[in-house]
Amino acid sequence: MVQDTTRELITRRAGVSYPTHLLPTTVVGSYPQPDWLVNREMLHQHGVPRTHAHEIWRVAEPFLEQAQDDGTILAIRDMERAGIDIITDGEIRRESYSNRFALALEGIDADHPGAVQSQGGRSTPVPRVVGKIVWRGPVEQRDAEFLLDNTGHATKITLPGPFTLAQQARNEFYKDEEELAMDYAVAVNAELRALKATGVDVVQLDEPWVRTAPEKATRYGIRAINRALEGIAGPTVVHLCFGYAAVVQNKPSGYSFLPQLADTIAQQISIEAAQPKLDLGVLRDLAGKQIMLGVLDLGDATVETADQVAGRIRHGLAYVDPANLVVAPDCGMKYLPRAVAFGKLKAMADGAAIVRRELAG
Repeated sequence: MVQDTTRELITRRAGVSYPTHLLPTTVVGSYPQPDWLVNREMLHQHGVPRTHAHEIWRVAEPFLEQAQDDGTILAIRDMERAGIDIITDGEIRRESYSNRFALALEGIDADHPGAVQSQGGRSTPVPRVVGKIVWRGPVEQRDAEFLLDNTGHATKITLPGPFTLAQQARNEFYKDEEELAMDYAVAVNAELRALKATGVDVVQLDEPWVRTAPEKATRYGIRAINRALEGIAGPTVVHLCFGYAAVVQNKPSGYSFLPQLADTIAQQISIEAAQPKLDLGVLRDLAGKQIMLGVLDLGDATVETADQVAGRIRHGLAYVDPANLVVAPDCGMKYLPRAVAFGKLKAMADGAAIVRRELAG
């Protein structure tokens, strides 16, 4: 049944492929959920939920999936109208970037959460690992199929990476976090294979915690990422960041863990650079990778001009060959007002077009 559906999707999408022009544009993953779908005040109160946050939804359960479908179509259409080349589903069905997948795995107790302490002493509710982590079956497959059914553009779908998943749970089963992360990697790999079978063009692993726990990431994070990406064809991305602008206002100007990602088998490394005003010289250490560069500051509600975005792209091109640069916002678009998000994406697409024309002479 799944194979028949996959063949139909791929047949319908014949001729759609990853963009071949310079400086293709995309989004990191999320896009603002409509106000009629989520309670945005409640969303902000939750921060970035690791456990269930059902109360953010304004629509009752019997109608929620239909409402999420409608919200997803709005997100897709906004990206298309803005001129984005590689479209996501906007993560409209998700309470956070990670908990939709994380809470669907066997071995997780999502109903009786534990807690982890942040470096600043903040206690965050997290799922408890009470048994072996096992992939039960596709979690985001319908998300990918719905995206493919509703756009003629190239497509991307995102998943939390295995290292980050291991950091966002309370381990009450495994002998250590490394063993836990490697079983998460096996589960993520199975989900990625199911997603690629739909015909989606690009898959991305979100791994913000490699920066937060660089010693652990050095010991086993790269190995876990590579196990998760093992055998996955087509463009693959690893994304890291300093945290959503809506949550983290003051960001460092450099990553504590970035050059090490040169050792991943991912084709692309995705970083935010606009809000933290990142020193892009570090990109020299990733010379063998394509770079997905954040050029929209999501900490500023002012919509950039196309010329401002073009300037940020040119700055990136001082360190990255044009053939290896993908243009994107910083991460966390879901927390912006929708009109602001759209305006920023339009400016990004227009700015990329300016630089593309310059490169063409």
